[in-house]
Amino acid sequence: MPRRWAPEITDSNHTAEVTKHLDNVLPALESLRSQSVRLSEWGTELAKRLLSGQRLLAAGNGGSAAEAQHFTAELVGRFDEERAPFSAISLHAESSAVTALSNDYGYEEVFARQVRAHGRAGDVLILLSTSGRSPNLLKAVRAAKERGITTWALTGPDPNPLAGACDQAITVDAISANAQEGHLIAIHAVCRAFDAEVARRAGSYGAASSGEGQP
Repeated sequence: MPRRWAPEITDSNHTAEVTKHLDNVLPALESLRSQSVRLSEWGTELAKRLLSGQRLLAAGNGGSAAEAQHFTAELVGRFDEERAPFSAISLHAESSAVTALSNDYGYEEVFARQVRAHGRAGDVLILLSTSGRSPNLLKAVRAAKERGITTWALTGPDPNPLAGACDQAITVDAISANAQEGHLIAIHAVCRAFDAEVARRAGSYGAASSGEGQP
């Protein structure tokens, strides 16, 4: 029979490492707090565009791919309250397309080609990277600009090439792991503003339709 797991008793104590990691979340959070206006603007602008029939494209590598997919899931599904679904696509999530494009064109082109396929003028492309140096994301930015697509970046510390290449960026001033944790907080903050703007516009439309507020 397998032995039951029990913590190994040694002289090592890694609590200090855990505490250090948790303490390093604080700079990431403070960095985001200093950019709260931009987070709000992103959510509001995204609501305006998606309500008008545009879409969000998102991409990242590794853990950043998971964060990007988390974001699109919040929009296609829901964040807190029930609302309509919105068009949001994670470019890394379709495995057959990703592997075919990587095989035929090289991994550096895997997102750029999808941007050219799916993107339309007025859409938003958001790219997530803690380093801000991924060649496939930088090529996706160039493809987006060819199509008149707005580009946003969520990165680690500034300056970095991706933040500089995109129309707007939110940079998290923290080490890589904590910057990535900060990206999830940023995504949820954008979703808060997004849902608030969707609700506001729905309320304004309802009031206008019923004649409320009219003299």
